[in-house]
Amino acid sequence: MLQNAARTGLARLVRATASLLAVLLLAAPATAGDRALADFIGFSSDGRYFAFEEFGVQDGSGFAYSSIYVLDMKMDNWVIGTPVRAQANDETTTLYEIRAQAGTQAKATLEGLDIVVPAEIAALIGDGTPDNDGSKLRFGAPGYAVPGDVLGDFELALTRFTATSASPCDDLFGAPPMGYELNLTTAGGDTRLLHRDETLPRSRGCPLNYRLYGVVLPQDAGSTSVGIAVISVYPGGFEGPNRRFIAVPLAPRDL
Repeated sequence: MLQNAARTGLARLVRATASLLAVLLLAAPATAGDRALADFIGFSSDGRYFAFEEFGVQDGSGFAYSSIYVLDMKMDNWVIGTPVRAQANDETTTLYEIRAQAGTQAKATLEGLDIVVPAEIAALIGDGTPDNDGSKLRFGAPGYAVPGDVLGDFELALTRFTATSASPCDDLFGAPPMGYELNLTTAGGDTRLLHRDETLPRSRGCPLNYRLYGVVLPQDAGSTSVGIAVISVYPGGFEGPNRRFIAVPLAPRDL
């Protein structure tokens, strides 16, 4: 009888411990992957090319990385030979060193495409902005007078939906891959489709979410005709969703 009582008491203790652990896990913040940052390098003098850097420290390994992308805005694809990537092989190599390495590797490409015009942030949804799911962003081109002098009135609208991917996302992360659609609306109510996913590219991995990040223009552009919508994309990673970036031209491809 004593043995049965002991076994019953042990079983109750195990159940209580498991329940406590479950409560603690639910109360704890979700495990996060690496959240890349972006540096907007600039535009070419003819307005055709846009370059930006995506950099951070990998989850799991703790290795620093940097990728420099150059977008052909007329064709809406990456310039051949990019992105230029640099990655540390151990934790002793700093992010500063890796970023410098990527910059050196990309220098000839950036100079060859005459990417010399600084980028100006027209609108931004900062990572610390509360109560904003990044589905809409209103913007215009910065004017030349007092703050608030804005040229044009536009709104980006982002929607998310289940998509198909070449990767087995359900098996890897227990969730279907997500695609996105991006629309641009003018003050007059005219709406134009900028992008809609069909089959996701393998390079995007298994996206779990998207969020509008900002709008970038050439310095002193005075217009949004040559501009970039920047979207945060969150593919599944080793320790949770990572954050990467997508650049979408605001102008139609044939302009």
